[in-house]
Amino acid sequence: MSTASSPRVILFLMGPSTPFWRELSLAFEAAGHRTVKVCFSLGDWLYWRRRGAYHFRGRLSRWPAYVDALVAREGITDVVLYADQQPYHLAAGDVARARGLQVISIENGYLRPDWITVERDGMGVRSHFPNDPVQIRAIAAEMDEPDLAERYRHGFWTEMFHEGAYQMTTYFWRVLYPFYRTGKYYDPLLELLVGIPKLWKVKASEADAAKAVKERLAGSDPFYVVALQLQGDYQIRSNSPYRHIREMVAEVMQSFAKHAPEGSRLIVKQHPHDNGWENWSHLVRHLARHWGVHERVDFIDGGDLGALLRQARGCVMINSTVGLFSIRHGCPTKILGVAIYDMPGLTHQGSLDDFWASPEPVDASLAQDFVRALAATIQVKGDFYDPAGRKAAISAIVHRVLENRVNQPGAFVDPPPRAMPLKRHPSR
Repeated sequence: MSTASSPRVILFLMGPSTPFWRELSLAFEAAGHRTVKVCFSLGDWLYWRRRGAYHFRGRLSRWPAYVDALVAREGITDVVLYADQQPYHLAAGDVARARGLQVISIENGYLRPDWITVERDGMGVRSHFPNDPVQIRAIAAEMDEPDLAERYRHGFWTEMFHEGAYQMTTYFWRVLYPFYRTGKYYDPLLELLVGIPKLWKVKASEADAAKAVKERLAGSDPFYVVALQLQGDYQIRSNSPYRHIREMVAEVMQSFAKHAPEGSRLIVKQHPHDNGWENWSHLVRHLARHWGVHERVDFIDGGDLGALLRQARGCVMINSTVGLFSIRHGCPTKILGVAIYDMPGLTHQGSLDDFWASPEPVDASLAQDFVRALAATIQVKGDFYDPAGRKAAISAIVHRVLENRVNQPGAFVDPPPRAMPLKRHPSR
């Protein structure tokens, strides 16, 4: 790894669909270092728009040799990438680590809104962040309280505009990069078109959800929350034992029907950015009827999640950042995939079947220490979209990378301490 004072040559791979990547590269150059970019699609170039970029137009099978030669030729010292489970990034990370280079993975923050994750090597099963409460407490003891106030805002339409611009530019000009594979679960154009009708139903869905939440909070029946994720999220395919979320929903419904206390209820909440491609409502109703619990199961598309978690007996999910939100609300949480916060004291470590009747409580002091350690080592305050948020995050990232402080102090455990769970069956 390069020292803090030696000149760096930083390779940028795919980034978020905002000006963030371009501005980050300019900040590194302003600090006296050189940057190199590989573009994989016209959408990728759209948010770079700087001279001298390389354009990879070959097949994925040729990418490892290509990037290995590029690293050697350009004298690359660091590789910066967004979405570490993207197939091109997985291969590039392996090449870089084999050469002893630093790989910096940047993603949406675990403490969002207002935070960005900056982690060495990768996330999920590749994360080096410790999962030992003793280590977490030791790191936190040396850190100040993080600034958790929301300072940078961007609207839903801002994010959708940039994402749409990136995806549609890539899609309609794919002839320029004929072998590029996005890695997206759905066809990007169809995914966009399918989502349009849902926009007309947002107000009605939110009103129905608000009514359901109000009734549940006013009732006397204990309830649990299931937080759904996006099927297209790499967290599902790369950091969980499921190929499709419906497998998780089926497992949870069966376990709830067989082991949840009599009279308790289940609230299944759809992800706020779900475009409606998957008919989760139909699936939930079908499974609830199959297991004879249809009168105890609610499905909502909207609603105040925080209000639900403050009163819920527990929350179940695969590995969403909602899990950390749940923990911070003191709600017992069961994780079915791989998550950075899944550890003794924070989440239920027993089986899903046991969770319903005996959910392990959240250790509030450990939760505070975890947030403090996380913020100080692999999170930076900022935002991908808001200009002021980008400026703040970029300044912090440049300093951490150049001073070799990513995952520091003390938050880099080698080998990575998390392992992919085995394929589950309903009793696990």
